[in-house]
Amino acid sequence: MEAAQQIRDAVAQVVQLRQACAANPALRAAVATVKALQAQRFAGTYADVLAGGEHAAAARFFLQELYSDKDYSERDAQFARIAGAVQRLFPHQVAATAVALAQLHQLTEQLDHAMGLAWVEATGTDAARYIRSWRTVGQRCRREEQLHVVLAIGHEMIKLTRTPGLRLMLKMMRGPAAAAGLGSLQAFLESGFDTFGAMARKKGSAESFLDIVKQRETALIASLFDGTPVACETELQRTLGLAR
Repeated sequence: MEAAQQIRDAVAQVVQLRQACAANPALRAAVATVKALQAQRFAGTYADVLAGGEHAAAARFFLQELYSDKDYSERDAQFARIAGAVQRLFPHQVAATAVALAQLHQLTEQLDHAMGLAWVEATGTDAARYIRSWRTVGQRCRREEQLHVVLAIGHEMIKLTRTPGLRLMLKMMRGPAAAAGLGSLQAFLESGFDTFGAMARKKGSAESFLDIVKQRETALIASLFDGTPVACETELQRTLGLAR
């Protein structure tokens, strides 16, 4: 399937889920709470990385662009409206990254929607409700797929930074991208390129950051599925408390 159609299909599913939330205030509030908790959890899990050092900028990029609770409606609307332009204006490897981003957003929205439905029925502290909702939803394979796509986007960013002339090409495309309504995608690509490009100047730095993410997120998934409820809740509460 061509990139444009993959993007349109992913965005259409996201829009459908958003409409379902809009029609149900309790579900809308629950999904918003889940998203906020997940952003807080990421900030807590990587508090040491975000505090400074060679990986701080990459951690902020992941928090703001991949694990954020912010509203992506504008970027989604751009994707759906001019998906075909992604293929025409951007190089193949950039278009592939755009497809991966759209599909990650679709998968995340599907899981967050399911979490919201479970959250409405759960009780207890936020940490306890999150764990209960997570286990009610299940879908371990899809959680692992979600992490796989996040890491794949990171590795694609590394490849893009090593493509001769691509940074200059991206800079030259600001005008055409803005005219085509691709401003948000352009900003995402430039931010990711610059973040990973800075790390790429130190051999192995970008790869080591992705290794940190893989290790910590894999451990989190295992804990949320397999840990004892009390220990899991205690650890999640601690992690949420580390967020700044």
